Amino acid sequence: MKKFIVLSLFALGGASAINAQSLPVQHDTTVTVSTDRYKVVTNRFFNNWFLGVGGGANIYFGDHDRQMKFADRIAAPVLSVQLGKWFTPGIGVRANFTHGRVKGVTQELGKFSTGEKYNDTDYRPLVKEKFNYRHYHADALFNLSNLFGGYKEDRFYTLNFYGGLGWMVNASEATNGAPLTQKLRDVSANVGIENVFRLNRSLDLALDIRGAMVDDRLDGEDGTNKVKNERQEGPLSAILALKYNFNKRNWDKPTTTVIESSYDESLLNELRDRVAKLAADNDALKRQLADAKGEVITEVKFQDRILAAPILVTFKIDTWEVRNEARVNLGFFAEMIKRGSPDVVYTITGYADKGTGSVARNELLSRNRAAAIKKVLVEEFGVDPARLRTEHKGGVANMYYDDPRVSRAVIVIGE
Repeated sequence: MKKFIVLSLFALGGASAINAQSLPVQHDTTVTVSTDRYKVVTNRFFNNWFLGVGGGANIYFGDHDRQMKFADRIAAPVLSVQLGKWFTPGIGVRANFTHGRVKGVTQELGKFSTGEKYNDTDYRPLVKEKFNYRHYHADALFNLSNLFGGYKEDRFYTLNFYGGLGWMVNASEATNGAPLTQKLRDVSANVGIENVFRLNRSLDLALDIRGAMVDDRLDGEDGTNKVKNERQEGPLSAILALKYNFNKRNWDKPTTTVIESSYDESLLNELRDRVAKLAADNDALKRQLADAKGEVITEVKFQDRILAAPILVTFKIDTWEVRNEARVNLGFFAEMIKRGSPDVVYTITGYADKGTGSVARNELLSRNRAAAIKKVLVEEFGVDPARLRTEHKGGVANMYYDDPRVSRAVIVIGE
């Protein structure tokens, strides 16, 4: 009987030693960068701004200007300043201010006539006119090259289309001595194309061809002709501008991070051999106990201690929303927890990228991310909350591969 007890204790001690031994976990991380030219990671609000300054010339389409030769109607300089932002590689907005001059012809009593007769016409006696205007407008920008050809950071030529609304003001005083009976200003409709040539990462050269349309009174002469539907007028301008692009200028490609955990194969094989030997010893012990007369036989049972491998779940910037692909992995992870030893407690640690956001914001993000993972494991997959505890580390430096996006994460480790 003593021999039986000694063998039983030996078998139980060996099984306990195997259960108590922790296995080193190996982590293999693979980061895959998307090659899809139509997918990018959007930037923060203060990224992708630009400032442009330029000059050029324009012609004006007024009541009598068609009786003037085209070359005589070209007026310069036209000065332009713009400030804008791209929200995506294909869509942006800008605010623009333009100060321009107008050269045309009018009747002898025109409000802005110079008094100099224009003789190159057979229409009727006309005199030259000049006036200045100021144009304030906002435009919606569409980068056709990126929308149809996909984003390419080093593309040399880019074609932009834009349209918008504005406010145009005649900035001159009447030259014929007559007082202005109405304010010469009106809402404008604007449209244009911008040909952009990349000089370097910071500078672009842009040739902007734009048109604006206002009501037929900005030149001080209401020449509305309902038969010919002459109810609008406005300038057509060509502006050559130098544009500076503020940091951050480019758009990053989305990445997929896969972290695979595995155990050392040689150690696993060694443990399998030891388990097989103990199982054989246990069978021999059972046979000896069965042969013993009048002895009480105690069945020896083994219980596996399953420890789920650590898991990393990443989040979009400035959020703690758990995405569906993360939920799939958490479902597998929850099954491993529930199948494992009930005495194993898993620590859920939340992190944030300290390169973005304030200290207080990062503390909130890391705490809420850990809480969100615990909520999914408990409420959606039925994990006992007593086996989960949460921690948060606030904003941290890049933890893996010098990539801040991998630090916007939660790591779950069993102990």
